[in-house]
Amino acid sequence: MDADVTDIVTRIHDTPQQSVLAVAGAGNYALAWLLGVGGASRTVLETRVPYGYLAMTDFLGGYAPEQTVSADTARRMARAAWARGMSLREQDAPIVGLACTATIATDRTKRGDHRAFIATWDDDSATTDSLVLEKGLRDRAGEEDVVSRLVIAAIARACGVSAELDLGLVSSERLVTETARHADPVQRLLDDDARWVTAHPDGRMVVDGDAPRALLAGSFNPLHAGHTELAEVAGRVLGVPVAYELSVSNVDKPPLAASEVHRRLEQFKGVGTVALTRAETFVKKSEFFPGCGFAIGWDTVTRLLQPRYYGDSETAMLTALAEMWGRGSRFAVGGRTDDGGAFRSLSDVNIPDGFRPMFTEIPEADFRRDVSSTAIRESLGLN
Repeated sequence: MDADVTDIVTRIHDTPQQSVLAVAGAGNYALAWLLGVGGASRTVLETRVPYGYLAMTDFLGGYAPEQTVSADTARRMARAAWARGMSLREQDAPIVGLACTATIATDRTKRGDHRAFIATWDDDSATTDSLVLEKGLRDRAGEEDVVSRLVIAAIARACGVSAELDLGLVSSERLVTETARHADPVQRLLDDDARWVTAHPDGRMVVDGDAPRALLAGSFNPLHAGHTELAEVAGRVLGVPVAYELSVSNVDKPPLAASEVHRRLEQFKGVGTVALTRAETFVKKSEFFPGCGFAIGWDTVTRLLQPRYYGDSETAMLTALAEMWGRGSRFAVGGRTDDGGAFRSLSDVNIPDGFRPMFTEIPEADFRRDVSSTAIRESLGLN
């Protein structure tokens, strides 16, 4: 390792940023350099080498890139690395996801360009470096050295470290760097650029933050006392705080517009935390948040346990329940009045054999609020 690389890596390790790094095709020297200088545990949370196509697809969460070595794939990799870092980070350390995808000299002649794309992703922006190497100028080790130096320069930049690192480029080789700031968190969710968004009571929004431990799902149009009281009581039943969950997707309707999402979020300022998702069913919610508890009402649990909501297939319903149970899902169920005005609770629901332990009834004495968002909208003439 050259002295200039050692100096830069040392300064990277002195920053608060933590990172997950994924490299494919080249950039392996950079991993060794980062790990070879004392203090690496302060910077590197994990390294990944998704070299095979299936490994790459798995790393990208099932997305199969048309071209593995491209700027788009590098950004997607960096985004996946950042998301992985968010789940592994210690305390509130800022996270950098770094990715390199490259095709360089090997033991056979390649017809295309020898090229590399390095991307970094953090809370605010994504930066991509693109480089086409002069073919035949260097052997594989020489090209690996150039790409790895570019990886070190990229992570240094993401960590705010000044890095005057000689890449050894010739006049025919041009490095192109592009930076794009992230969109509004809500828009990122709508654009499928975020798994979920956490909206805190003070108005702060975090993309892919800490997963909630329990949720009360709803449309919250509007939020009312029945929601807030059910969340409070269910929290005692489930033994963990209950946040709210608003899905921007709906089974029967178009996705909510960003402006509408922001309007509904305004209701929760000073009230509670909201998880924004694209998970319109409880099966999907359990995929996003394994081990999560759910606070639901009698009307919701009846839909959850009716085959007609699963394509009129009892087998599909039982399979979905088994999947949710396998992910640790559990439900605290509050009573509600039906259309005839009678109060209904979990004891009025026919739960399939074997699934009763997933559900806990909230007694009427602990929670009863005969109010609904629909009735409120009708009273206000909003329907």
